[in-house]
Amino acid sequence: MKTLITKIVLQFAIACAIATVITTTHVYADSKKFQIESLVQQYADAGQFAGSILVAKKGQVIFKKSYGLANMEWEVANTPVTKFRIGSLTKQFTSMLIMQLVQEDKIKLNAMITEYLPQYRKDTGDKVTVHHLLTHTSGIPSYTGLPSFFKDVSRTYFSVDDFTKDYCSGTLEFEPGSTFKYNNSGYFLLGNIIEKVTGDTYETALKKRIFDPLGMVNSGYDTSNTILKERASGYQKSLDGLNNAAFLDMSLPFAAGSLYSTVEDLYLWDRALYTEKLLNNKNKTIMFTPFLNGYAYGWGLEDIKIDKNDQADKVVSIGHSGGINGFHALITRLITDEYVIVQLNNTGGASLNAIRNGITKVLYGKPFDIPKKSMATTLYKSLKQDGVTSIVSTYNRLKENSFEEYQFTENQLNNFGYQLLQRNKLLAAVEVMKLNAIEYPESGNAYDSLGEVYLANGQKKLALASYEKSLELEPENANAKKVIEQLKSTPF
Repeated sequence: MKTLITKIVLQFAIACAIATVITTTHVYADSKKFQIESLVQQYADAGQFAGSILVAKKGQVIFKKSYGLANMEWEVANTPVTKFRIGSLTKQFTSMLIMQLVQEDKIKLNAMITEYLPQYRKDTGDKVTVHHLLTHTSGIPSYTGLPSFFKDVSRTYFSVDDFTKDYCSGTLEFEPGSTFKYNNSGYFLLGNIIEKVTGDTYETALKKRIFDPLGMVNSGYDTSNTILKERASGYQKSLDGLNNAAFLDMSLPFAAGSLYSTVEDLYLWDRALYTEKLLNNKNKTIMFTPFLNGYAYGWGLEDIKIDKNDQADKVVSIGHSGGINGFHALITRLITDEYVIVQLNNTGGASLNAIRNGITKVLYGKPFDIPKKSMATTLYKSLKQDGVTSIVSTYNRLKENSFEEYQFTENQLNNFGYQLLQRNKLLAAVEVMKLNAIEYPESGNAYDSLGEVYLANGQKKLALASYEKSLELEPENANAKKVIEQLKSTPF
């Protein structure tokens, strides 16, 4: 009898312990969910996020919610199954396909690309390897960097081989392997290699090798002619509000940025990467090994600081962002604790990094910053009402009286300057870029941007001086070197 009672007491104690663990886990999840929801809602209320977010830890979804509209004309709300274009998140799927073919001995990472694309120009193709393409170190010019690409090319359909020949075969900008320069041409070429090696289209290879095995039924290659249930429309922010995003023929992003997905499907993708279902551990290690600039194969590694008072307090993340007309995406994997944060947005550039950083601080029990307003709208209103000369005075007034309310960063001013440049408001753009250089005198990028607007305004001497200052601050600025050479070779 005593033994039986002891067993009953022991079983009761174990049950209580299990219940305590379960309760504690739920309390933790609910606490984090509440904090994340409060944080993201503030970004949504400030007009800095519309879309879907999912946060999970070790197979348990902590937070999943959608904000704003998938279609503004019909007032259709975003949901967790809304399909968003994910832009350059596509690159991690392309790298997975390549590594699967490496595992099958059908591709060699150190092979020259002419081995798989024999029609490619030999003087370049015989120097560039598959590894170079994967790590953005090929030196091949990126087609999205061509001055006329978005204006003259982006709306036109091309076959894979024709686009490879016309826009992914430029003369090398640097010795392969020597420099990191983000490059969409490289991943377009990887897609072409996948098609040549498998005999399948890139779209079919993705479906057969990744999406079907993982049950990612809401992911695929996005084309505008397909009727796609629950597809989000893309919108672009402007100084006057939101507009429909410009059309882009999806044959052009291809293996560099053509996919759509949902937060739930990308969660399945994250979980699969902890297994060997798609790729063995040996090849996953290769895929996630960072090279120049912390970039691996379709993934970037970076430290996220979680305590502004302790620079050493940080967590390592593996992730990637994606931006394509009207959409912005970010996936962040915190491997040590198996967290994943998935953010999909359909209003163009959004504060995804800031939101991600805030969520990360919540997950690790650190205080987080609340979102601040963009100053661009206020400065633009001042410009329209009171002219160019009001920009600097309005900026200084906001900085003095409303510092905690607005974002005061180099990037804010730089983006505003480019928005004005795109609207051909050249004098205003010059004033903003001058202000940026004054506010951030150690920034090579600020002087590079100032040089660009001076050049657009026909002020070549001032442009040359700005580019030279940019190069002094950032000796590796290839753009500054190129423009300086051009300016010096022609009389003013």
